[in-house]
Amino acid sequence: MACYPSRSVKRYIVQTFGCQMNVHDSRRIEEVLREDGYEPTEDAMLADVVVVNTCSVREKAEHKLMSLLGTLRPLKDARPGVAIAVAGCVAQQEGERLLRRAPVVDLVIGPDNIPELPDLLREHEAGAPPRARTVFDDDAPRFLMARPRGEVMGFVTVMKGCDERCTFCIVPTTRGAERYRSEAEIVGEVARMAEGGVREITLLGQTVNSWYDPTELAQKPRSRVAPSGSRFAALLRRIADEVPSLARLRYTSPHPRHLTEELIAAHAELPVLPRHVHLPVQSGSDRTLRRMARRYTRAEYLERTGQLVRAVPGLTLSTDFIVGFPGETDEDFEETLSLAREAGFVSAFCFKYSPRPHTPALALGDDVPEAVKDERLQRLFDVIAGQQRAHLAGLVGATTQVLVEGPNDASETRWTGRSERHEIVHLEAPAGVDPTGTLVDVVIERAFDHSLLGTMRGASIPERPQPRPKRRKLKVLEVSA
Repeated sequence: MACYPSRSVKRYIVQTFGCQMNVHDSRRIEEVLREDGYEPTEDAMLADVVVVNTCSVREKAEHKLMSLLGTLRPLKDARPGVAIAVAGCVAQQEGERLLRRAPVVDLVIGPDNIPELPDLLREHEAGAPPRARTVFDDDAPRFLMARPRGEVMGFVTVMKGCDERCTFCIVPTTRGAERYRSEAEIVGEVARMAEGGVREITLLGQTVNSWYDPTELAQKPRSRVAPSGSRFAALLRRIADEVPSLARLRYTSPHPRHLTEELIAAHAELPVLPRHVHLPVQSGSDRTLRRMARRYTRAEYLERTGQLVRAVPGLTLSTDFIVGFPGETDEDFEETLSLAREAGFVSAFCFKYSPRPHTPALALGDDVPEAVKDERLQRLFDVIAGQQRAHLAGLVGATTQVLVEGPNDASETRWTGRSERHEIVHLEAPAGVDPTGTLVDVVIERAFDHSLLGTMRGASIPERPQPRPKRRKLKVLEVSA
């Protein structure tokens, strides 16, 4: 057994499962812990608190959580004073039940209760019993602000919760009703992050493009603000106008119902918006879309995305699909395949349907056999992968603008970034040149299945003799007594 010296500094580890919203929440967890005097560590045996930030959108994510909690038992046995906290969507979903299911857990905190974590930890240190704190902040929504750390990319929350009520989705249960942040606060945070060196901002929300300024509600009924009630396009325009140093402005995840004419026009007119949109569709079958309560048809989805692609030449689309939804027939699935081809998606997140607690789809049963789900998922993967390979191969020989995110471990002169169409691009730069955080032109020389390789054109970036930055890797899973 290794010996660890006594110390007065408190240390933490945060392990994240799930979407970009969860990653964003983990950053907020780290910030509230840092403000309370904690420091990060990569050694679980040095941690005073281990926070597991969870996702419950897919059943597999919950299984990963329970497996991870099992690996933390030796840590708890060796150091009973360490606090193990579960945050995020599973925490919100399970609450007190999680304390009974996993006795190793000391604290369960929902997404809206992150600011309370330091106080809850002090109560734990004083001998308080395990506790669940999962209360929505409906009356006075709180949005924790980001603090720039010299990173190229950052996230800003514009709204939380969801009112769509799709029958398969647990988000309304785990994140609550829609709550929106004021325009002034959003723009202010984006400006501060840009001043701190952030070059690309992604605006986050469960249905991010349904955003409107809550201060407008008293002045004008939401239904009269825009056809969908959204004021999201106006928000994008104000950010573009007031934060000109921002290189790129992305957002996720939008809902097709709120892909308004105003938003399409913003994409056509604002250079800061990249030529890529991720727009979840879930199914290509109208029958399945009705059972999912998505509130749009296949034709409406294709019409809106078609308008977007025509307005922004070269724009690429990605999406989300669920296969094996209750009642999905072979004909329904063929409609999904044909929509994937017609829309021309260059990438997609594809999942098998899994029943989630508290969702209306539970009443529909789970009648598609797992073997059928597997076969459909593979066929859908094959279609999307083929389209992605063809798209990437078509870029060989072209010059594309890349925002460099950081070093690539392949060599001292290789770096990685993303194009404005969101392709992953690995690039060779001259020796001694560090292009991190800059927009560079890259001549594409080779296409892989999921990425591109090219050479940076020109060398106008000043040389930086300091060592290349190393990526920080957490070691939560490497726990031993």
